[in-house]
Amino acid sequence: MKIDVLSLFPEMFEGVLHSSIMKKAQEQQAASFKVTDFRDYSTNKHKKVDDYPYGGGAGMVLKPEPLFAAVEAVTKTSSSKPRVILMCPQGERFTQKKAEELAKEQHLVFICGHYEGYDERIREHLVTDEISLGDFVLTGGEVASMAIIDSVVRLLPDVLGNNQSAVHDSFSTGILEHPQYTRPATFNGLEVPPVLLSGNHAEIEKWREEQAFLRTAQRRPELLQEAPLTDHQKELYQQWIQKRD
Repeated sequence: MKIDVLSLFPEMFEGVLHSSIMKKAQEQQAASFKVTDFRDYSTNKHKKVDDYPYGGGAGMVLKPEPLFAAVEAVTKTSSSKPRVILMCPQGERFTQKKAEELAKEQHLVFICGHYEGYDERIREHLVTDEISLGDFVLTGGEVASMAIIDSVVRLLPDVLGNNQSAVHDSFSTGILEHPQYTRPATFNGLEVPPVLLSGNHAEIEKWREEQAFLRTAQRRPELLQEAPLTDHQKELYQQWIQKRD
């Protein structure tokens, strides 16, 4: 997968894209990253990329020319139609399902704004997706794009040491992940659940399924309205509702 990022602050990406799983993805040639300062595509002699909004108002608006030119430059050799993603609080809220969708693409382009907003022609005629991390505002799109890139790249084949790791992550199955324990079995008088030490894999899987469901019901009950529940989980749901009420 090829990933291009358009930002006025490319130095922000150095540590993130060259460490941990992102570094491994590049070493395995599962993904390549390039961060471009779209100020380089400004036609203004002062390299200005923003201007005052027509009609007045606070703040500055990113101009269309440098972003259109930057996207054209990074996509002109693309072998497939790239997804051009605008990081914006007005966009679709990012989910694991969206990460899985983007992980199937060959080329992603992220546009990171850093001012009051974008010229509307960028939204209407340049991008394919507008994405938001949630109902809050960040200084710019850089931090949000880093989070999305991380969540997408870790889904690429063989990037994680165990391909099942991503499959069982929270939200991948529609519900939160079950509790995890490791050695020692006893710590400060706190015990690991006996079933996990039993060696009975069927019982362990049953316990994990139940715990994952109960954790979701307690912490994020709204997820259960859309999750594809098994018959056993539906039974647990009814039991939980009765106990709660």
